[in-house]
Amino acid sequence: MELFDLKGKSAVVTGGAKGIGAATAALLERAGARVTVLDIDSGCDVTDEAAVKAAFAALDGIDILVNNAGRGARLPATELPLDDWHRVMQLNLAAVFSCSRLAHPHMVARGGGAIVNMASVMGLSGGIFPNAAYQASKGGVVNLTRALALEWAADNIRVNAVAPTFVRTELTVPVFSNPALVQTVMSHTPLGRLPEPDDIAATVLYLCSPAARCVTGITLPVDSGYLAR
Repeated sequence: MELFDLKGKSAVVTGGAKGIGAATAALLERAGARVTVLDIDSGCDVTDEAAVKAAFAALDGIDILVNNAGRGARLPATELPLDDWHRVMQLNLAAVFSCSRLAHPHMVARGGGAIVNMASVMGLSGGIFPNAAYQASKGGVVNLTRALALEWAADNIRVNAVAPTFVRTELTVPVFSNPALVQTVMSHTPLGRLPEPDDIAATVLYLCSPAARCVTGITLPVDSGYLAR
């Protein structure tokens, strides 16, 4: 058995046009998978259940789903508009649930599959900057991952999550463009280096691959020691 071989597998990556999603799509392709990217930039809003259902129906089966699409609203809780809260929850949590359950029958038809959700160290901690909607949504992803893993284990569908620390993407521009904020982040980074998108993609590949065939219901941090403190 080739531990990281995905030849013959059909994979879907949401939010795959850039950043971690693009790195993940590229690595899954290198491992042999046929990859379909669903992204708002290419015309598919994953919060639109009908659009996702149509996109899935057009595919020749689904073996792997990576729920990567996400957004933040980095404001103090007392200043966060409720509409922004709802937008974060809709994309970061509700769309993960919706895409997963729409993929479920396709995976059952293939005899099983693997779902990897993009959580965050902010879903496993209180964070270091005000970002209540994001933190709450990612905490929801962590427990949704456990719930679906248990519910769908009998269908041979593994459900796991990856929890990155700060990664340089469009989502984190406000942090990385501010030297004081970067200094704060690095003070919570024992290894002294932050992961790149490819580091997160490699972890997703592991969780999608035969190497993780007995792994389900976990959230795997890629955090340079952030959560060890």
